[in-house]
Amino acid sequence: MRQAIAVVGPTGSGKTELGIALAQALGSEVVSADSMQFYRGMEIGTGAPSRDDLAKVRHHFIGCLEPNEAINAGRYGEAARGIVAELNRKEKIGVIVGGSGLYVESLVDGLFSGPGHEPSVRKRLQEEGLRHGDSHLYERLLAIDPTYARRIGRNDLRRIVRALEVFEISGRPISDLHLEQQAALEPLDVVQVMIEWPRADLYGRIDARVEAMLEAGFLAEVEALIEQGHGNDIQRLRAVGYRELSAHLRGEKSLDEAVAMTKQQTRRYAKRQLTWFHADKRINRLERNSSTSESFLLEQALNLLD
Repeated sequence: MRQAIAVVGPTGSGKTELGIALAQALGSEVVSADSMQFYRGMEIGTGAPSRDDLAKVRHHFIGCLEPNEAINAGRYGEAARGIVAELNRKEKIGVIVGGSGLYVESLVDGLFSGPGHEPSVRKRLQEEGLRHGDSHLYERLLAIDPTYARRIGRNDLRRIVRALEVFEISGRPISDLHLEQQAALEPLDVVQVMIEWPRADLYGRIDARVEAMLEAGFLAEVEALIEQGHGNDIQRLRAVGYRELSAHLRGEKSLDEAVAMTKQQTRRYAKRQLTWFHADKRINRLERNSSTSESFLLEQALNLLD
């Protein structure tokens, strides 16, 4: 028996719906791998499962933290692996659902820890990025580790800095260290699937999703978080839409500008997610368009478990 099936991919692709359908078909539970859906009070803007969805099957890691609480991929991976193991003991296949690539990787393969941090090196790299721009740092990474650079994309400054830091400390590309650790760890026996929409269709779904979130009360959700003292947490978490709507509430942007920026940033985030997951050749792509039925998609995913 497989240990789990994972539904991964970009925001707006329909992961939640397929994950619930799989959990129902398999008599199992959903293990979320969406790092923003961990937080209470952020259900609308993160597209977290609705109350009706949560009533259909049990979900883990949804609304389990306050916005000022911290979690990292390593802690998540350890805890999530324990839940999958418990489901397996009950002869159930875990259903992993999420688009946070590092969290999925931590659960499926175990998290790369790498050499320790060197604050002086990190600070110097960050200052270099401020002086010369993020693209300058990305080009440096591309020269020393093209495999990892192409996987994360040029806009992921945090991972670019970490990869350069690792190279300076160890003298080795982070992609080589990743491969060594994966060879030493025992990965879960997981079937991974990604719902693959034509790019224009995906972006249209993202724009429509942002509009639906606003109609559902996204702006009021952001306002409530700020009133509860979570304004700084919104900036720290870097959740798309929350920063943009916060700027509107501070009078720095019109609502139209904030909404347009939210759509743009969400599309950019989806592009980065696609770059990450396309790099993993183990992931099975389920081609999807407006005429594809939910039942057909479910059947395709279930067939991969045979």
